[in-house]
Formats: sequence, C-alpha cells, structure tokens
Amino acid sequence: MSQRNEVSIEEGSTNVYADLGYADAAEMQRKSQLAGEIARAIKARRLTQAGAAALLGIHQSKISRITRGQFRGVSEAKLLELVAKLGHDVKIVVGPVRRRAGKIELQFA
Repeated sequence: MSQRNEVSIEEGSTNVYADLGYADAAEMQRKSQLAGEIARAIKARRLTQAGAAALLGIHQSKISRITRGQFRGVSEAKLLELVAKLGHDVKIVVGPVRRRAGKIELQFA
C-alpha cells in the first residue's frame, strides 16, 4: 500500500517579503529592486567588485553583500545614491493620492 503525499500550492502576491510575513515588506521589495539594478549596472559596465567599490566610494564587501541581496542595514537613500553614481537618473515624484495613504513605487526605464 503506497502513501500519497499531498502538495498544497498557494499563489503568492507580487511581494515575496509580504508572503513571508515581513513587517517592512514594501521597503524590502524596493530595496531588492534597487539592489538588482545596482548589480545589473555593475555587470553592464563590466566592473569588478573592486572597481565598483572604488567608483561608488564604499567597501568591496558592501558591494558583494548588496549584489547578493543582503541589504539590511543599507538605507533606500544610500541605494538610490549608488544607482545614480552608476549612471542612472533618479527621479522622485510627489503627488496627491485619492486614498488615505500614499505608496512608494519604483519604475526602471
């Protein structure tokens, strides 16, 4: 007699951090997107981590952590600064909303 293991599949949201129950899920997702953009820009410019660190003015170990998705302790402002130093324009638009609280959203061109 064989046993069948039932597998339960649950559809996730668009934010894995929210799915995992993080209280700061929206911030974590934005930081993840910025870290991904930093990694792409470094690769596109064919920089080594040491070269990127010199360009960005931070330690190579911090570049390594950020590009591996370990960005806790790094502010969104710092990540935005790094994106700008890697040759991207960063635009922040503040406008009225039709609901109680606004949201922060990133768009990459």
